[in-house]
Amino acid sequence: MIVIAMGVCGTGKTLIGELLSEQLACEFLDGDTLHSAANKSKMSQGIPLTDEDRMPWLQAIRKVIEEKQQAGETAVFTCSSLKRVYRDILRGSDQNVQFVYLKGSYELLQQRLAERAGHFFDPSLLQTQLDTLEEPDAHEAITIDIALTPEQIVVQVMQKLGITDSVCRG
Repeated sequence: MIVIAMGVCGTGKTLIGELLSEQLACEFLDGDTLHSAANKSKMSQGIPLTDEDRMPWLQAIRKVIEEKQQAGETAVFTCSSLKRVYRDILRGSDQNVQFVYLKGSYELLQQRLAERAGHFFDPSLLQTQLDTLEEPDAHEAITIDIALTPEQIVVQVMQKLGITDSVCRG
C-alpha cells in the first residue's frame, strides 16, 4: 500500500506522513526532497511553479512509488498533489495508492505558515496554491480536517484505511 498525504502548504503533510509511517512501520518520503534546485529557488522567491516545472518532480515521485510497489513495500509519501492530473500521475494505473487530503481553513493555514521557520516555501504562495487546488472527492481521497491534533488525524486515517493494528507490513 502507498499512502500520499496531500494538501496545500501548511497542512502538516510532513508531520502526518512521519506519524503515519511510524504507525505503518514503513518508509516515509517527503516529496519536496525530490524537487529540483530550480523549483526550490523559484518557491523561495515567491514564484509559483508551472505545470512544466512540476512534471519532472511528479514523475520522480511516481518512479519511487513504482519501486516500492515492485518490492511489495508499504510506504508513506507527501506531495501537495494540487490537481487531479497530478494525482493521476502519482497513482498511475495502480489503485493501491491512497491519498489523504489534509484540509484546513485559510486562517489556520496562514497562522501555521507564519510560525514555520527554515522552509524554502514562501508563505505568500498560499493563495496561489489554494487557487490551483482541485479538491479531491470522497472516491479519490480520505479528507481530514487539520484542526484536529496530529494524533487524532492519524487515528482517523488508520480507521478510514481499515487498519486496526498499529503495524502493517508489506
